[in-house]
Formats: sequence, structure tokens, C-alpha cells
Amino acid sequence: MKILAGRWLFDGENIVENMAVAFDEKDGNIVATGSAEILETRFPDVPIERFEADTIIIPGLVNPHVHLEFGAHTTELEYGDFMGWLQSVIAHRETIVESCRASCYKKQIDAMAQSGITTFGAVSSYGKDMRACHAAPQRVVYFNEAIGSQPAAVDALYHDFSARLHESMKLANEKFVPAVAIHSAYSVHPILIKKILKEHGDLLLTAHFMESPAEKEWLEKGEGDFKPFFENLLKQNRPLATPGEFLSLFKGKRVLLTHAVQADDALLDKIADAGHTITHCPRSNRLLGCGRLSIQRLQKRGIGCLLGTDGLSSNTSLSLWDEMRAALMMHHDEDLRKLAISLLRACTSTAACALNLPIGRIAEGMSADIAVVTLPSKLKSADQVVLEAILHTDNVDRLYIKGKQHAIK
Repeated sequence: MKILAGRWLFDGENIVENMAVAFDEKDGNIVATGSAEILETRFPDVPIERFEADTIIIPGLVNPHVHLEFGAHTTELEYGDFMGWLQSVIAHRETIVESCRASCYKKQIDAMAQSGITTFGAVSSYGKDMRACHAAPQRVVYFNEAIGSQPAAVDALYHDFSARLHESMKLANEKFVPAVAIHSAYSVHPILIKKILKEHGDLLLTAHFMESPAEKEWLEKGEGDFKPFFENLLKQNRPLATPGEFLSLFKGKRVLLTHAVQADDALLDKIADAGHTITHCPRSNRLLGCGRLSIQRLQKRGIGCLLGTDGLSSNTSLSLWDEMRAALMMHHDEDLRKLAISLLRACTSTAACALNLPIGRIAEGMSADIAVVTLPSKLKSADQVVLEAILHTDNVDRLYIKGKQHAIK
């Protein structure tokens, strides 16, 4: 058993002062929280490790949306416009994906651990990162992605998807959770979606949704930059479904929708009514010219907002600290300190709830996924602590995954 005590502790919801956490290193769960004095009395034979006053104990961070298979990308892809980026992905994806081998995946996984990420959702198009994700020290939700818009190819597409999902199911354990990703409303035929949901709809689900202005114009009007793209590449002259029809396919199921930058009020109402969540990827949205998600509109409807990094094909790092800093600057009309707390919740307790996992909070019975962060100086005010942690943290100083200390390189 182990007890960690510091001046500051973020429990997944709020910042509290002079709190400690006790956890069982064998079963990997949190046993109790409270003041160091209370835990010392309750567990007299357990030594307490006390940190300096400039540290904060937090739950391990959760990155629910990352594409590891594009981790070898540096400068091949074009930024600034979604369609330009998409065309460059099509032109270079085979080279980029084939260039990312075991060491490439390990480098990304290690970097996430160093920054305090103890759980991540890997969206996999090809299954090439499966073994690396299974071997990762973190907990991994492995989203096997389905993509394909041609009705004549539905059976073949389902066979490929099903084979990858079956392979991941054989590896399933407490730390490796197979799941399903539907690429998007514009790229997956409704027949294929219905077939997947009928067979595997009980698994965790995610989908890209209403990411760019081009996607919005295509799905709603059958016009815009996507029109020549689909006509020339796939001989397709109309969208597969409207945004509302796409959401209706998931009736009775909860989905982690990624981006939703271009979702209007009517769609957000549908998302709220269905209990879906939205994963916000501010840096990816900026680099691809997608616009800015209105988090006020999510808050108004009680929609859970997570924070994800997307992949290195549309980002510069897989660090949630970098993502939080970007969000602080992007959402300039929000109260800075309140936004900081909201962002850290998005990376811990809110994400854990969406993934239905016993993580993201420092509370009795939760998994002991814990990080220790050093602040730049001793802070006197609790409402400064989370903001300063976001502004100044790159890597964590101590990391525990399921109660076991993970070496930080």
C-alpha cells in the first residue's frame, strides 16, 4: 500500500488543499482519500510520501481520440484547409502509414505517458498499431475504424472491419478494450453502419462528425468542395445521409462524437437528447481550417465535452497540456480560471465517464491512475493552481498506472 500527500490535489472535479490519497499497489485501486493526518491514523503501518508545497496530485490524463498510425508524418501533409489536407492525406497516406513501425508507435505511446496520459483511445484504420497498443503501459480503448461509401463493397468492407475487430477481441483484457469507430457521415455507407451496429453496437462507439465547412455543405446541400471530390474519386454525386439521418442511425446508443465544430443548434439538441459527448480537438481544428467549437453551446445543453489531440497528421504533439493551452487561447471569451478547471475535467473525469471506465477521479474504488505535477512556485490561492499547472506543465514528475509507478524517461 502507498500514501501520497501534497498541498494540492485535483480529484477530477475540484482542487482541494492538504489532501492525500492511499492506494493498494497490488489490486491497483484507490483505498481512501483525506488529510495526511487522517490517513496516517487509519493506516499506521503505511509510510506517507510527502511532496513539496509546489506540487499537485491529479488523476492520470485521458486522451480519447488519437490516430497513432499516422505518427510518422512530419511535413508531407498540407495545413490551412480541410480539403487540401484531405487530398494530401490520400496522396501520402500509404507512405506515412508504412513508415510508422514498432518504434514509431512506442515513441508516441511513451510521449503520452511522459505527459501524464494513463488512458488513450486509439482510432485505428488498418490495425497496424494493434500490437503496440496492446503492449502499452496505459489503458487503451482500441477503436477499430470502419470506412467505405460504396454500397457494392459493403460485404467486403464489413469483412475487413470484422477481421480487425475479431483480432483485437482476442487480445482483450482489463487494460485493452476493443471498441468501434465509424469514420464519418460522409465516408461510411448507412448499410455498413447498420450492419456493424447490429452485430457490435454494444461496444464503445466513436465517430468523426461535422468537422469542416466542406463537410457541412456536402451533407446538408450536396454541394461545395466535397462534390467534385466524391464525383471524381468515387463517382458519387450525392451524400450518403444528412447529419440528422446519420445521428438517427445510433438511436439508443451513446457515441463519442469528435469535432462537431459545424454542428448547428438543432444537431446539438439531438446530441444532447441522445446523451452523446463531443471530443474537442482545438489544434487539429485550427490547422485544418475547420473553425472553432462553441463550448458555451455545449454547456447550455449539458453536453459532455472531452479534449483530444487527434493524430500527428493534424497536430504537433499528443500532449493534452499542449491541447489545454491551445484551448485556453482559442476560447478567449471564457473566464480563464473557470475554463482551466473545465479543461482539466475534460481530460479526466468527463472523459472517464464517456469511456465508462473506473478512472479519471481520485476517489475510493477508482483505479489508481495518478500523476504528480510540479508547479513553478508555491501558490497561495487554490483558484490559480490548475491554471498555472496548465500553463507550465509539459511532462509529469511521477506517474502511477493501476497503482504501479511508471518510469518517466
